[in-house]
Amino acid sequence: MTQLKKTKRLTMSQAVALFLSRQMTIVGGEKLPIFAGVWAIFGHGNVSGIGEALYPLKDVLPTYRAHNEQGMTHAAIAYTKSMFRQRMMACTTSIGPGALNMVTAAAVAHVNRLPVLLLPGDVFANRIPDPVLQQVEDFGDGTVSANDAFRAVSRYFDRITRPEQIIPALRRAMQVLTDPADCGPVTLALCQDVQAEAFDYPEEFFDEKVWLVRRPRPDIDELETAIAALQEAQKPVIIAGGGVLYSQACDTLRIFAEKHNIPVLETMAGKSVLRDEHPLNMGAVGVTGTSASNELAHQADLVFAVGTRLQDFTTGSWAVFHNPTMKMVTLNTQPFDAGKHNAIPIVGDAKVGLEEISAGLGNWAASDRWMEEARQGKQRWQVAASAATAASDTDRPSDAQVIGAVLRALGGETTVVCAAGGLPGELHKLWQSGKPGTYHLEYGFSCMGYEIAGGLGAKMAKPDDEIVVMVGDGSYMMLNSELATSIMLDKKITVVLLDNRGYGCINRLQMECGGANFNNLLEDSKYEIFPEIDFCQHAASMGAITEKVGSIADLEKALKQSRSNERTTVIQIDTHALIATQAGGYWWDVVVPEVSDRQEVREARTEYEKQRQYQRVS
Repeated sequence: MTQLKKTKRLTMSQAVALFLSRQMTIVGGEKLPIFAGVWAIFGHGNVSGIGEALYPLKDVLPTYRAHNEQGMTHAAIAYTKSMFRQRMMACTTSIGPGALNMVTAAAVAHVNRLPVLLLPGDVFANRIPDPVLQQVEDFGDGTVSANDAFRAVSRYFDRITRPEQIIPALRRAMQVLTDPADCGPVTLALCQDVQAEAFDYPEEFFDEKVWLVRRPRPDIDELETAIAALQEAQKPVIIAGGGVLYSQACDTLRIFAEKHNIPVLETMAGKSVLRDEHPLNMGAVGVTGTSASNELAHQADLVFAVGTRLQDFTTGSWAVFHNPTMKMVTLNTQPFDAGKHNAIPIVGDAKVGLEEISAGLGNWAASDRWMEEARQGKQRWQVAASAATAASDTDRPSDAQVIGAVLRALGGETTVVCAAGGLPGELHKLWQSGKPGTYHLEYGFSCMGYEIAGGLGAKMAKPDDEIVVMVGDGSYMMLNSELATSIMLDKKITVVLLDNRGYGCINRLQMECGGANFNNLLEDSKYEIFPEIDFCQHAASMGAITEKVGSIADLEKALKQSRSNERTTVIQIDTHALIATQAGGYWWDVVVPEVSDRQEVREARTEYEKQRQYQRVS
């Protein structure tokens, strides 16, 4: 007679919480829970279901309270980014606006290939009380809820309408969250009545499981084709992306570059894979790139792209590569990324792939003449960068000068967090990373409001590291509430707030496209009252230590003092809205009107058409 499997009677919510607490991983040789905690803002759609289920497990699966659903999800995303995707967090909300507040953050995770588990409450599966509070009704489809908005920004989406459905759904969720190719946000919409319904779950469903990093090896034929292409190259470059960090392949890439004498150009996500001072590190590439990197990209006859999705800021909208004979070889776990722009693809893990390609190349190396050209280009760039970041006595310093002050006061071992506006462009060029992971930019989705919550998530992942958040007044105004959360959690971050009175980055872009100054800076918007916002007073009201400084010298003093401050510190400085580093950089495809009465627009259109001639269309 067949013996029946042992079961455990739990509500669906209790099963979810217990399952999450039993998923493990290995970090630095130590077995740890793969979920470092759950961020939760409770409402009627989750407080009595998933909220009640989390309470008994609060010591093994910590629950963190936040102030904004988007903010808490940003913190969860920043946590896993800082952990190089080895650990992650879950986020739960009520239905309606609480759930929809997470959609923007879900897109951040989706674009950046970062794992986060989203557990929004949903409508009643039995539909008896419909329409419930916060329910979005579709006149022609009874199965639609607000959570359908997550479908476009989730790697895997499921709506749980029966308690037993959570068994295959959670297993599928873990496969996606830990897969190096499909990694991204998973949304399990939990119908609120089903959260409280019970089922006899197999006990084995709650067995401890350890999830290890999968390292897919390249196909032999793809490998041989790529090696042959590399061996023919006279002027090769490596473009290093975030996948190098997530594969923990930084040392492997360094050894590869040194052995084969190939300069390294860094994407926004890949910056910090090499120390800034490394002689092969040419720094940022593309629209926000250094002159050293972009000069090499112009000439390169082979581009070896490792762990990057090759977005338009990296490629200068596919115009930065001027050599008509240039070939591209891509190493990526995701075939979708590996096959872009008719590249020679190698589908596989960055670390394993680099090792196997290097073995196939043997002693082949690029010429010393090519490396000497790279070395001289880097020297020229370092002179330009030093000039841009040097201190001055101007009333309103540039973003670059503020970056220089942060570097001098805190050093490149500090982790810098940023996301949107003009700062990412300046940081990508000018920040001097001291070790992998110290450059933390969310620039895949360029989400304003990520910065402070992201700094909190980074601090939770790296509690012993100094975390400095650089944020403009525009982003600060959009989402600042997790300042209070950082103080509640005793996770000290230092925020450098640059106030240029508006959206200075987009104002400069508007001018470059021939547009008149309009609706970006406060002074150019349709208002009669321009408040002098006291950001220090605002941050202080949430418990932060604050200081407004009037010069670069004072900023450096305040930053040095911030090291010994016991809680989150906000330092405000007024900056110039129009000054940007002129050295380095490259064209970006932002459309300019074909027809205009304004001469400035017509001139910008002429320049636009000139630059488009360099774009690769194949």
